Amino acid sequence: MRAVANLTNPWDGPGKAAPDPDPNSGNACRVDQGSCSCCLMMQEVYRLKSYFNVTLTKIEKEYLLTKQSLNSVEASRTAFSASLFSGEQFRCYGPFDSNIILSYKNIFLNLGSSYNVSTGIFTVPHSGVYTFAVSVYSDAGAPGILVSTCANLQVNNQLVAASKDQNMYDQEDSATIAVVLQLRAGDQVSVKLPRGCYLCDDSHYNTFSGFLVYLTE
Repeated sequence: MRAVANLTNPWDGPGKAAPDPDPNSGNACRVDQGSCSCCLMMQEVYRLKSYFNVTLTKIEKEYLLTKQSLNSVEASRTAFSASLFSGEQFRCYGPFDSNIILSYKNIFLNLGSSYNVSTGIFTVPHSGVYTFAVSVYSDAGAPGILVSTCANLQVNNQLVAASKDQNMYDQEDSATIAVVLQLRAGDQVSVKLPRGCYLCDDSHYNTFSGFLVYLTE
């Protein structure tokens, strides 16, 4: 007959239950309140750190988008303003037998260099909404002589707005054109002097101005 190995019986005898486990083994906080508080604090610190990291990432993305938008706006700044003549000598331009594009020679501002002083044409650099203003002035020189104050604002050689006053009652006359237009990059804006009309100036009465209000693309 084989020998039976001596085995330690964890029970005291038949019908008795196994000994109860350590009541504190599943709850470290009951054993060491200090360690538990430190653990909870570290968990809260980690949670806050994760929250702030996510928030900071969002802020950085928004900052980069804002900076890019600002750089785009700064790069697209466009404005110009010019008068027909410079100096105080009184002189007239026209009349001519055909329509002539006016070239405003005295530049007050040409931000973006989109206005060509040689041709009198403003070439739209960026698609967007623009505003333009044209002031016209003429002097017949004496009462009873025909004064003919005219100007046409055009885009790509197409008439957009006009001012025309031809009479023998006024020795001098003036007018203003103001418009807001949505234009595309490459469009050309100019002021045309109609046939038979003339403009006179001894200062800065005849002006052509425009600027970008906001981009659309």
